[in-house]
Amino acid sequence: MTLQTKHWDRLGNGGLKFTKLGMGMAPLGNLYRAISDEEAHAVLTRAWDAGVRYYDTAPLYGLGLSETRLNPLLHGKDRDSYVLSTKVGRLLKATTQDKRDGLDKWFDVPARNEVYDYTYDGVMRSVEFSLERIGVDRIDILFAHDIDLANHGSQEVLNTKLAELMDGGYHALMSLRDQGVIKAFGAGVNEWQPCQWLAERGDFDLFLLAGRYTLLEQEALQSFLPLCQKRGIGVVIGGPYNSGVLATGPKPGAYYNYERAPNEILQRVGEIESICTRHGVRLVDAAFQFPLHHPSIVSVIPGGQGLAEMNSNIAAESANIPTVLWADLKAAGLLRSDTP
Repeated sequence: MTLQTKHWDRLGNGGLKFTKLGMGMAPLGNLYRAISDEEAHAVLTRAWDAGVRYYDTAPLYGLGLSETRLNPLLHGKDRDSYVLSTKVGRLLKATTQDKRDGLDKWFDVPARNEVYDYTYDGVMRSVEFSLERIGVDRIDILFAHDIDLANHGSQEVLNTKLAELMDGGYHALMSLRDQGVIKAFGAGVNEWQPCQWLAERGDFDLFLLAGRYTLLEQEALQSFLPLCQKRGIGVVIGGPYNSGVLATGPKPGAYYNYERAPNEILQRVGEIESICTRHGVRLVDAAFQFPLHHPSIVSVIPGGQGLAEMNSNIAAESANIPTVLWADLKAAGLLRSDTP
């Protein structure tokens, strides 16, 4: 099976060829529920057989489990046949199960504590650990992970972390790219504002923006995405379904931004779904394809913990969506008028 691809080459170094459908690996780190290695491998094998050739993971996901689960999939594969990204900014420290992080988020995972570290040495150590866990000899893209307000709690702490990155880890990332060890670097966050802050101050290539350019949210069009377009910066979209509500529809208990969706979100999703239904389009298909209309978006990486979710993502990638659907959403005030 052949999926659509997008070639990105900001630096003229050959760049990277992304499949527009990528694989977000957080759910396979046992996010919110435990799945077996066999179940995880079945999902990954289905993705590979369908033609998915971009995989994004992180040390955080399953406290190392997500990276190690990629290992058997990629073992023996031609290294030039896929694109691989992981994150830096957190080191994992061994502890006991009762004291590990993420007890209510990650299930049946290694006993580890997260240590934020955006320094030069922290980035270099993180890369070495990731190479070992994944079992590869190189990583294509490194994203500074979760350098945003939600994770650091206050603007003061975030400012300290941003300074730590720019004074330390940024130089490690520049060095790795200049040496050809990686092809690109950027940040992977849930907020567009820190991405713009970084893009205005450094030579960043790609950003992974989760949940902030979707059928429900287009605020990034105000200034961040135009800046990316002007600079040739690529954007990977994570969380295209806003934690689930754009996949499930406005069902009771639907999730939005990792929490139960409030009534106003359920109502808005219901209105979007109604217009999709009128055009014979699944809500999830529209949610997947919407971000790809922006010229800076190189890939959309929904997660999937089971074969049904994976198959749904594959179907969404090739779904036929009439142009008039987007026009109707704009006319109803459900999309910004300036969305591409």
